Amino acid sequence: MFKLSDKLEFHNKRNDILTVGELLIDMISDDYDDHFECNSYKKFFGGSPSNIGMNVKRLGINSLVASAVGEDGLGTFLIGYLRNAGINTGCVQQVDYSTSMVVVSKSQLTPVPIFYRGADYHLAYTSKLEEALLNSKIVHFSCWPISMEPVRQTIEKVLDVAAENKILVCFDPNYHPMIWQKGEDGVEYVKSIISKVDIIKPSEDDAERLFGKDTYENQVQKFLQLGAKLVIMTLGKDGAIVSNGIETLKLDTLATEVVDTTGAGDAFWSGFYAAVVKGYSIRQALSLGFAVSAYKLKYTGAVVNLPTLEVIKEMYGLKEE
Repeated sequence: MFKLSDKLEFHNKRNDILTVGELLIDMISDDYDDHFECNSYKKFFGGSPSNIGMNVKRLGINSLVASAVGEDGLGTFLIGYLRNAGINTGCVQQVDYSTSMVVVSKSQLTPVPIFYRGADYHLAYTSKLEEALLNSKIVHFSCWPISMEPVRQTIEKVLDVAAENKILVCFDPNYHPMIWQKGEDGVEYVKSIISKVDIIKPSEDDAERLFGKDTYENQVQKFLQLGAKLVIMTLGKDGAIVSNGIETLKLDTLATEVVDTTGAGDAFWSGFYAAVVKGYSIRQALSLGFAVSAYKLKYTGAVVNLPTLEVIKEMYGLKEE
């Protein structure tokens, strides 16, 4: 069990976090438009695990991204973006499929996506990926790579190796029926792997897609009953509810200005990860996660030019415990 006052202890590894999953293009409308009637869109770096890999690097810890992109101009753009951020791209595979894309409306609420998938679900488990995993303190993945074969087999192997080597496993259960293989019960598969993860961060919408409508407290209990050791359920403007099964904590958001919500959850994860790696307690890391998310919400796109974690801590007036 993770006590909220605890500081997580890690073995000395070269890399702090390995994110495994989608690296793709976010096409975001220029104007606020929830009905896709906007005629102009801009291209942004995207993919939830890759966003986190970029963010934590800027916040001051080391990251690697394992993903697959196409042998095309968009794939080259994404790889170049990672390299420009100082991230080693040795675990980004180029495959003979089109680079995946999400088209999304700029939104101050919950963005509505349309998915175009190609290369992202062809990430293979390789010796290079295994080496990166064994040399990382944390491994993070989302629902995207478990929603289709053959990358699902890659994630299952990652989970087995991580468990054998006591690597912290964190899961974003961002289930969406549109990314799942047709005819498959994705909800039941997601539920089946929760026991293999240490920390899970559903949003309110994620929980509702998996379990139906219920109170926040009941939703958190369902994740705990399925085997998660720490549940962080983010609630948009209402903050978050966090529980380890013994302690439950309600946190308020720090956001005061919302320009675009794309990537807000990834920013929260990023602040949380950077903080626990830097030696903050879980409770402090949760507050720093909110601070990073609040900073991101002031800008369009999932990845913004974040300052270091220490600068953000000072900006939002967060004190030591």
